[in-house]
Amino acid sequence: MRTETAVLVEEIKQAIGLLRRYFDWDEAVKRLEYLNTRAEDSELWNDPQEAQKLMRERQALDDNISAIKRLSQSLEDNVELIELGEAEDDQDVVAEAEEAIRALRGEIGERQIETLLSGEADSNDAYLEVHAGAGGTESQDWASMLLRMYMRWAERRKMKVEVLEVHDGEEAGIKSATILVRGHNTYGWLKTESGVHRLVRISPFDSNARRHTSFASIWVYPVIDDTIEIDVPESDVRIDTYRASGAGGQHVNTTDSAVRITHLPTGIVVQCQNERSQHKNRATAWDMLRARLYEEELKKREEAAQATESTKSEIGWGHQIRSYVLQPYQLVKDLRTGTESTNPQDVLDGNLDGLIKASLAQRVTGEQAEVADID
Repeated sequence: MRTETAVLVEEIKQAIGLLRRYFDWDEAVKRLEYLNTRAEDSELWNDPQEAQKLMRERQALDDNISAIKRLSQSLEDNVELIELGEAEDDQDVVAEAEEAIRALRGEIGERQIETLLSGEADSNDAYLEVHAGAGGTESQDWASMLLRMYMRWAERRKMKVEVLEVHDGEEAGIKSATILVRGHNTYGWLKTESGVHRLVRISPFDSNARRHTSFASIWVYPVIDDTIEIDVPESDVRIDTYRASGAGGQHVNTTDSAVRITHLPTGIVVQCQNERSQHKNRATAWDMLRARLYEEELKKREEAAQATESTKSEIGWGHQIRSYVLQPYQLVKDLRTGTESTNPQDVLDGNLDGLIKASLAQRVTGEQAEVADID
C-alpha cells in the first residue's frame, strides 16, 4: 500500500474511533436495544406524543449506528481490495479502492459535524429572516444577494424552501424577507448564521464607480412542533393587517391579507404574506412568533451555559460575523473563526459548508473541536 494511502487509512480509523467515542457507542447501542423493545410494546401508542418522540430518537440512533458500522466496513473492504489488487498487480482495482477511501474521508467529515448538531432544536426546520441595514439601495441589494445565497445553499443540500414574505426595495433588492427551510438538521446547520453580514464592493449603483460598504442582518430560529408548548396571551400582542406587496399587475393582492404580529413585551415582530388568505397568513405568523420566542429561550440557556467561555460571540445587530470583500481583492472571512475563502462568488452561490462547519466547531470546546478539525 502506498505511504499516502496508508496514512489516510490510519487517519480514517482514528476519525471513526473518535466518532464512536463522542457518540458514546456502547451506551448508544444499549439505548437502541431498549428503544427497539419499547417500540414493540402495543401500549406505547396509548400516548401518541410519547410514541412519536421515542420513534424519532430510535430513528436517529439507528441512523448514526448504521452509518458508523457502514463506514468501518467500507474502509475494511477497500483496504482488502487494495491488498488484493497489489497482489495481482491490478492497478485499476487499487486506484478504484483508493478513490473510495478518499470519498470516505469526506463522508466522515460530514458525520463528525452531525455529532455537533445535538442541541434541543437542531433537528428542526428553520425560519430565516434577512433585513437590509442602513444605506438604502446598496444594503437592499446586498440583502437580496444574501437571500439568494441561502436559498442556493438549501438547494445544494436538497432542502426545501418556502418564501413566506418579501418586502421589495424602492429601486432594487429587498428591505426584508422571511423563508422557511425544511430538511435534515436545518436549524442545527443554520443557527450560527444569525448576525450582521458586511459587503465591500464597487457599487453598481454609483456612476463614479466608488467602493461601498453595505450591511444586512440574518436571523435564524427553529420551527417548533406540537410537543413544544409556548403560551402567548393575546393581550401581549398587536396584530396588524396590510396589503401584500408584489411584482405588480395581476399579481397584486387587492385585499389586506398580509399579517404582522408584534409581541409587545419583547418587541419581536413577525409577518407573513405568502398566502392570499388572511386566515392562513395569521396562523403562519402565530407559528413564527412562537418559534421566535422559543429561540429566545434557547439562546438564554446557551448564553448561561457558555457564560465562562471567552470565545463566545454575541448575536445581534451591530455584531458582524462575516465580511464579503469583492473589491479591491476577493475574500470572504468569518470574523469569529478566522475561516477564509478566496472565492466569494462560490460562497455567494451557496457554498457555505466550510464556513458553517467552522462556526459550529467553535461552539464546542476541548476534544469536540478536534472532531470538526479532522475533515
